[in-house]
Amino acid sequence: MITPYDYPDADRLLSSAEQVVPAIAGLIERADDVPVIYVNDNFGSWTSNRDSIYQQAVDGKAPHLVEPLRPADETMFVVKARHSIFFQTPLEYLLGSLEVTRLVMTGQVTEQCVLYSALDAHIRHHEVVIPQDAVACIHPHLAEAALEMMELNMGAQVCRAEDVQLRTS
Repeated sequence: MITPYDYPDADRLLSSAEQVVPAIAGLIERADDVPVIYVNDNFGSWTSNRDSIYQQAVDGKAPHLVEPLRPADETMFVVKARHSIFFQTPLEYLLGSLEVTRLVMTGQVTEQCVLYSALDAHIRHHEVVIPQDAVACIHPHLAEAALEMMELNMGAQVCRAEDVQLRTS
């Protein structure tokens, strides 16, 4: 979600992103003692980090979508280069060290990064929760199919953000 929205299909994504930002911000706010981990694209810059990615995004086309999701200084931040949050990132190690087995996944793009990341989480035996009003899409019909696939094929819990239980114990 921390993006300058300056790539192909970004204009198609903007209206969906505008709808999901409040739900994502609400989940982050509710996550008092639950680890929050941002996994964000590096946009091809191998010298990027949380601050440079945020600055590039807030200087971009839609700062009003980026500012409400600014990661706090103590928030964990993992940089990725491809669609899946697990592909060649330290996320799997980080989740293991935190003893996290249940992932509430938000962000964009439902029919791409969210879908591929949910599959990778599933094959790593994580419980996956997808708040459907906290994931943005480019193609609504593909997003609906992706959500159905995650629910049926991966056993993901697809629900509304307000119904997400952040603690299961």
